[in-house]
Amino acid sequence: MSRVTLSRYLIEQTRSNNTPADLRFLIEVVARACKEISHAVSKGALGGVLGSADSENIQGEVQKKLDVLSNEILLEANEWGGHLAGMASEEMDNAYQIPGKYPKGAYLLVFDPLDGSSNIDVNVSVGTIFSVLRCPDACFSQNDALGEEAFLQPGTKQVAAGYAIYGPQTMLILTLGHGVMGFTLDRELGSFVLTHENLSVPQSTAEFAINMSNQRHWEEPVQRYVGELLAGKEGPLGKNYNMRWIASMVADVHRILTRGGLFMYPRDNRDPSMAGKLRLMYEANPMAMIVEQAGGAATNGTQRILEIQPESLHQRVPVFLGSKEEVERVTGYHKG
Repeated sequence: MSRVTLSRYLIEQTRSNNTPADLRFLIEVVARACKEISHAVSKGALGGVLGSADSENIQGEVQKKLDVLSNEILLEANEWGGHLAGMASEEMDNAYQIPGKYPKGAYLLVFDPLDGSSNIDVNVSVGTIFSVLRCPDACFSQNDALGEEAFLQPGTKQVAAGYAIYGPQTMLILTLGHGVMGFTLDRELGSFVLTHENLSVPQSTAEFAINMSNQRHWEEPVQRYVGELLAGKEGPLGKNYNMRWIASMVADVHRILTRGGLFMYPRDNRDPSMAGKLRLMYEANPMAMIVEQAGGAATNGTQRILEIQPESLHQRVPVFLGSKEEVERVTGYHKG
């Protein structure tokens, strides 16, 4: 039986679900960029890409060399194809303008070029997260610069989302709004091959992922909820839970897609001006779309993440995502 490559899958989606040809091309270009990033990650010290780039992004975080390289790879791969009106990246202060020598297209690409980059130097799985939106007609111009307002759309407006995870295998997880598919990179073929059809978040869970070092800073509803998880079988939930924390959202969410569980990065009280740690546009929205398409749920504690109206490109939000049962329980704790 012949294997289904990403290209074949996308062509079949064009036939069965009327996926536009330019969106298909965009996804293929992003996938090629992810293959290039995977190659750079796999070389590690041999490629001279480990360590700090001696610079900071707009959030004041120290950039790794691979952060900068991955960002450049995605920009250069996608700027010339004529399918994008603009791009936005976690590593850049402002929206990226398509160079004037290239035509513009109907879509916007938003990405975290290398999620979990603090783990690069210790050889732990990292990844690329991306989201695709349609450029509003009112914001589109072949000649004028694209403003930030074009990107400020709720996650419900996403037409595609996905992530690549660079681990023991390189995988591409993708949703076009019709379920979630997993593709594994066959390095001999040079192609992503469909290996996981219609991924579904297991609803029965005994795992949760949270950074326990921040416990003293959490709000009371999270303190209470995690306390009941830790109480185990003798506690009110009547079940023993295991905690997992990789500090790479891609890796933690990938585990939830395959084994179930709950991922939490809640608001804390250290900086009242900062709603959360994770970025709505680059991390929370695409991951929320993937998890919901796989039968799970995603909330900021009180509101569905995909319904949040973004106010800025680099807006942060609290994130709780995973099995519906656990996410609904977290929401109930927040609402009292």
